Amino acid sequence: MSLNSEVSASSSSGRDWFFPSPSFSASSQQHARRLYSKSKPHPSPTPTSQGIRRRRIKFPRTNDKPQIADDAKKISVKNNLIFLPQFRFQFALAILTVAFFLLLLLLRNSHLQGQLNKLQDEILGLTLRLHACHNLDTFNVTSFTTQPASPENLRRNLSLTFSFTLLLIPLIIFKYVDYVSKSRCADNISEQVSLNKQIAYRVDVFLSVYPYAKPLVLLFATLLLIFIGGLALFGVTSDDLLHCLWLSWTYVADSGNHANSEGVGPRLVAVSISFGGMLIFAMMLGLVSDGISEKFDSLRKGKSEVVEQNHTLILGWSDKLGSLLNQLSIANESLGGGTVAVMAERDKEEMELDIAKMEFDFKGTSVICRSGSPLILADLRKVSVSKARSIIVLAEDGNADQSDARALRTVLSLTGVKEGLRGHIVVELSDLDNEVLVKLVGGDLVETVVAHDVIGRLMIQCARQPGLAQIWEDILGFENCEFYIKRWPQLDGMQFEDVLISFPAAIPCGIKVASYGGKIILNPDDSYVMQEGDEVLVIAEDDDTYAPASFPTVWRGSLPKDFVYPKSPERILLCGWRRDMEDMIMVLDASLAHGSELWMFNDVLEKEREKKLTDGGLDINRLENITLVNREGNAVIRRHLESLPLESFDSILILADESVEDSAIQADSRSLATLLLIRDIQARRLPYVAMVSQTHGGSFSKGSWIGEMKQASDKTVIISEILDPRTKNLLSMSKISDYVLSNELVSMALAMVSEDRQINDVLEELFAEQGNEMHIRQADLYLHEGEKLSFYEIMLRARQRREIVIGYRLANAERAVINPPAKSDRRKWSLKDVFVVITEKE
Repeated sequence: MSLNSEVSASSSSGRDWFFPSPSFSASSQQHARRLYSKSKPHPSPTPTSQGIRRRRIKFPRTNDKPQIADDAKKISVKNNLIFLPQFRFQFALAILTVAFFLLLLLLRNSHLQGQLNKLQDEILGLTLRLHACHNLDTFNVTSFTTQPASPENLRRNLSLTFSFTLLLIPLIIFKYVDYVSKSRCADNISEQVSLNKQIAYRVDVFLSVYPYAKPLVLLFATLLLIFIGGLALFGVTSDDLLHCLWLSWTYVADSGNHANSEGVGPRLVAVSISFGGMLIFAMMLGLVSDGISEKFDSLRKGKSEVVEQNHTLILGWSDKLGSLLNQLSIANESLGGGTVAVMAERDKEEMELDIAKMEFDFKGTSVICRSGSPLILADLRKVSVSKARSIIVLAEDGNADQSDARALRTVLSLTGVKEGLRGHIVVELSDLDNEVLVKLVGGDLVETVVAHDVIGRLMIQCARQPGLAQIWEDILGFENCEFYIKRWPQLDGMQFEDVLISFPAAIPCGIKVASYGGKIILNPDDSYVMQEGDEVLVIAEDDDTYAPASFPTVWRGSLPKDFVYPKSPERILLCGWRRDMEDMIMVLDASLAHGSELWMFNDVLEKEREKKLTDGGLDINRLENITLVNREGNAVIRRHLESLPLESFDSILILADESVEDSAIQADSRSLATLLLIRDIQARRLPYVAMVSQTHGGSFSKGSWIGEMKQASDKTVIISEILDPRTKNLLSMSKISDYVLSNELVSMALAMVSEDRQINDVLEELFAEQGNEMHIRQADLYLHEGEKLSFYEIMLRARQRREIVIGYRLANAERAVINPPAKSDRRKWSLKDVFVVITEKE
């Protein structure tokens, strides 16, 4: 079949349309331009000649803007036509509502008219009876019955109409706003927020931003309902307006009060008011319930404000918190208790649960926990940071640099408090290198305690002087004796040698010199004369337990002989690795004799050790007195420890390894395992001496493993770093090692500096490389065997060596006595006794 025949067959229906395909639209437009540009366009074929009827359909071009505008208008008109029936329906609904209320008004009027007619009939009957009795004038009766109506009826109708109008106005406004919003959206093709959404958004912002918006809206709705209901009741009853308002309030408050209403109109109004009252009561109940829930939730999560003054504020959470709270509770015991606020980024319930598990008596001190961040000023104001007596910033567990960086940001936040700070800031740092930066930011408000470096130096002191750890534990804690600074005007003009024996219940240790800007001088010269404004630094049991007394008569005497201890080379073993290893090495190099050996045994590779020490500022080639010996191995594996000459070391320091120091239990378990393995290896290598070691509370005989380890402990001093205070019971019972409670000692130092920031200068000097330090001296330096002396006389003899004796430990005693009582009483001393002194570093 040919093409013409196909076309002819298809055109016979008369409903065929020819559309150009999209791929040929451009070419077809070009052909049209070329055809119409010619002077003589080709004539289109007629239907009779081709046998085909065609229709030309023009498609709009892309730049045909009038057509788009017409389409938009058509769409707008169409949308208006769509919205118009809805508006008509709403308008009809409003008309029906008005008609309903008008019907209600007519029913009310008819009801009142019936009551009026009934009353007029009764009055007429009563008047006729009175006329028959008293011969009243009939004119008066007729004039009374034809008396015009009172304007009260008009006022009641107006009040009823006004109340209905008030009810309809919000509905009409809402429907009008909705209609205008839809009309605007239809007229504007571009995306635009409708008017009803804008109004809803403003209302939502108003209710969300202002805390008292919801109660005020609810109060306004209640008053409006009472007012409209009172007007409606005034319109349908014969009562006065005030009574109608009171009835409206009773219907709102109690929905059952409308049961006594009589008449169709009053009952409809009463039921309507009661429904509104139930709705308002439901909203009020929800609002009150939400408010109570938010309040309890705020209390549970620790979001409420702490209204306190002169309280101690602790920022952060760590393993040291328990010991710190214990020390603060002991310090506040003399005041009848105090208040300690703790704020950390933890849940309040968890913090309170952990504090409740702590096994100590708070002694009247209240601990308040709040959840928040010390980097946010709003959270700091929540705990009354500006009114706190002191602020303690705890170091976080983990990386030292990150912990110190967070402490630095916390100090910045504290210095940014607009109200200012009443108290000082005590910051616990992990690295000594960051101390300068924190003091630069905090200024005079900041006191720093570098925990890690302090414990490292303390362990070295305790390793070279067994028993010193217990003495530091007694002095730093508030349970026994501690440092106090106070002004005593009656001591002005006295020399320090006389001041030294003027306190029966305290031991003077230094002077706070007023002329030097309040600088504290430990162990001053005997010839120093007390000036006006000077204060005395003493060791006493409490700040109210000591005072100067009359000057006693003390016989000085002379020293038996001047001992000069020749330093001999020592061999010391360090088990484990700490961040401040380079500082410990430098302290040992300065204190040990020439030719000493320092063995380092840990699982850090030797090349990596040298790099860490070099990065820490240690030049191994410049060490003068010690030689480093590196050994690699695991301190909890027996065969690794057996490769060391454990029986030949003078001192062994078991450190809380850097890899496990974040977990106190794991670090202590590792330290205990290392201690037991070392003591067992030493006991097997040393020749056993048949003896019985008598100890306090029991005895260890031959064949017991504790007895063998006790014999080994007499040869080598071992100092173990303990993080958890509960672990010390195991070591104190076995007596096979001395220990340093690092976390507890740091907590004691923080609590002491928190109570009196001046004490930080004293602690810094006692732990520093230069200045004065605490020592344990043998008794033969001050007395002869069996000599009978008082404690005052020993103090004056020690002054010949420029030392201050603060306590003693008898030969058969386990603990030292600091600040002993009855210092004037004489007693016999043994050469095996030791004295605790403060002296200049050798």
